[in-house]
Amino acid sequence: MNTPDSDRELEALRARVAALEAETGRPPVRRHRLRSFFAALLIVIGCVLAPLGIVAAWTADIVGDTDRYVATVEPLASDPDVQAAVANRVTGAVMEHIDLQALLEGVAPEQRPLLAKALGRLGDSLESAVQSFVHEKAQEVVSSDAFETVWTDANRAIHTSLVRALTGSGEGAVEIKNDTVTLDLAPVIERVKQRLIESGLTVAEKIPEVHTDFTILKADDIGKVKTAFRLLELMGFWLPVIAVLLAAAGVLLSVRRRRSLVAAALGFVVAALVLAVGLTVFRTVYLNALPDTVSQAAAESVYDALTRLLRTTIRMVVVLGVVLALAAWLSGPGRWATVVRQLWHSGIRAMRQTADRVGMRTGPVGPFVSRHRTWITWILVAVAVVVYILWSHPTGWVVLGLALALLFALAVMEFLADEGEGEGMEGKKEPEREPV
Repeated sequence: MNTPDSDRELEALRARVAALEAETGRPPVRRHRLRSFFAALLIVIGCVLAPLGIVAAWTADIVGDTDRYVATVEPLASDPDVQAAVANRVTGAVMEHIDLQALLEGVAPEQRPLLAKALGRLGDSLESAVQSFVHEKAQEVVSSDAFETVWTDANRAIHTSLVRALTGSGEGAVEIKNDTVTLDLAPVIERVKQRLIESGLTVAEKIPEVHTDFTILKADDIGKVKTAFRLLELMGFWLPVIAVLLAAAGVLLSVRRRRSLVAAALGFVVAALVLAVGLTVFRTVYLNALPDTVSQAAAESVYDALTRLLRTTIRMVVVLGVVLALAAWLSGPGRWATVVRQLWHSGIRAMRQTADRVGMRTGPVGPFVSRHRTWITWILVAVAVVVYILWSHPTGWVVLGLALALLFALAVMEFLADEGEGEGMEGKKEPEREPV
């Protein structure tokens, strides 16, 4: 039964609520709309910069880090397509500087049987026979175990010299002339020459030192390449960081942060997938634009090797985005998220009850974990984040492994904390039996 005092208090409360509604009016709604707009804008900008940051970091890593570049191209020494292309290029360079008639005229009579045995049946074309023999020896060189060492050392020298050429800090085997980056193949040709001599073709001693340029890069204005390289050195690290910071700022500014975090994570996933599709399309365009003199198979192997780290980074971003989106969604108040959490807790509680029945006890650990569950959770998350940050070039499997390890650690914490709660509930059983 209501009293006059309670009625007056109720009316006063209603009047107060009406006054507050009149004071606030629509400005809070407008502020929320402005916050939501700028939050969405920051998240969108971060997602747009994400693929650019991935490419910038990959380019700076490949171009600026010689060890990373060598580790990337090292497997190509065992690639059959690359070996065939190198053998063909070396064979062509050698044959361009061989005067067959002059070499045969200079052979002593006693050496001619050895030469004939080395060449085999000449057939209708002496040049074809010699070229086949040279190609055979070149193929032996590139297929040997020593070629891997030669390939690695050569690429290390090439990369170092190329960086010097792009930065203008010295000279080396790589030169920039007429907007073209070229490499002198004389050392490789010299090795094939020595192999020809060791195989019985002593006339190869008369081959002069062959210098041939192999084009690595051609641009209309090499100055732009230098400028782009310096820009990548600056932005290779900061552009991905800026993209992440913009997205994080958008999430913090938004009214519904959990939903914004899910949107930002999935936005990064979509951006990375778009970049992956772009790489596939560009691969086809790039290979179709190559001249006919370039081995398509070798070009495909080189392209795939150089972009392998980039594709690994894309997969890592996709996995990380999916993990973050799932984590944010599962921690929300949604119906299905709640069902999943209930299943999680029910499963762990059932395991705890089974452990209790067999006499497994943790002593004071259970109550301690139960009291400090929030702090322990954040410490576990922080450890996972630190490990991810300190991991050199993490992959998608690394992210998935860290997520599963964190999930396992949280399950163990829940298992221990559930015992503490169970013990507390057992202490309250007796009072609950008394009538109230």
